[in-house]
Amino acid sequence: MKVPFLDLQAQYRSIKTEVDAAMARVLDASAYVGGPAVLAFEKDFAAFTGTAHCVGLNSGTAALALLLQANGIGDGDEVITVANSFFASAEAISEIGAVPVLVDCREDDALIDASLLEEAITPKTKAIIPVHLYGQPADMDAVNDIAEKHELLVFEDACQAHGASYKGRPAGSLADGAAFSFYPGKNLGAYGDAGAVTTNDEVDATTIRMLREHGSMVKYTHELVGWNERMDGLQGAVLGVKLPLLAQWNDKRRALAAYYRKNLPEWVVPFAAHDDRVSAMHLFVVRVQDRDAVQKHLAEHGIQTGIHYPVPIHLQPAYDGMWKQGNFPVAEKMAGELLSLPMYAELTEEAAAETCAALKAFGAAR
Repeated sequence: MKVPFLDLQAQYRSIKTEVDAAMARVLDASAYVGGPAVLAFEKDFAAFTGTAHCVGLNSGTAALALLLQANGIGDGDEVITVANSFFASAEAISEIGAVPVLVDCREDDALIDASLLEEAITPKTKAIIPVHLYGQPADMDAVNDIAEKHELLVFEDACQAHGASYKGRPAGSLADGAAFSFYPGKNLGAYGDAGAVTTNDEVDATTIRMLREHGSMVKYTHELVGWNERMDGLQGAVLGVKLPLLAQWNDKRRALAAYYRKNLPEWVVPFAAHDDRVSAMHLFVVRVQDRDAVQKHLAEHGIQTGIHYPVPIHLQPAYDGMWKQGNFPVAEKMAGELLSLPMYAELTEEAAAETCAALKAFGAAR
């Protein structure tokens, strides 16, 4: 059987009536940018994350950048994040004129290695951005303790962690602010680009609302030099329909992850699942030797996979000259071994079984 890596159509079919009606309301009101659907979603997502404020934006990258800018971080300031992440984790830092400083990841869970943070801190350091990679929260107590010791801000990159939690607290409420992406493939995905900031800081929320709208709170009066980073009304409508379903979708992902862990062959190594955290299971990523051959074998059996991420941030051409091969050896090792298996709420156990069987067949033939 064919097993897609992700099937957005399956989810749409299950909520088509509700989504179509919500989008029609936006069209009928011509509320295309911002508007009631966005306001309603902001209120509901703030409640979902246990925060006082949610500011809807047009991407997770914008959310990271505006969080930094709203806190006065800019030219020449340093912000620490992790080498093993999507490029936007560092790109957002560069966008506002700050300097990304990278640390390596941990080998057992691929998350930021908090033990390396202090040696990366300099007098120019202003903030730390831990990434809740693949849906599992980083070790926030360790990160926050170091940040408090050095009087630094902490902003969660929660772009893959919708519905995750750390010691009973929701992702998005674990630091000075958080960035979420609602890219279509995310656990909570829009039908285009969208993102949001969550925070308990009213001043930050107000500033980010201004920055997303050309630095303006009152039309044609611009108190700041801002951006055009608003959430579209149609995206707010789609997200408003999906949010009440997110918890049950995440539960299905976790059940699939448990099935994978129980049925994968021993040579396929999943990352550690920590007892004090609940992952959103955005991706189910494993480590395998001879990754390209494994991926080719699965493709030949109709099973689609992904690689998150084949090139670490420090080896991206955009940052040529800032770092070199060997600076972050764990991230580099991961880049050659990581393989993302099919994972989405509508995936059947039968499809997961096909994936496990194909992996076992590859191992048996070696």
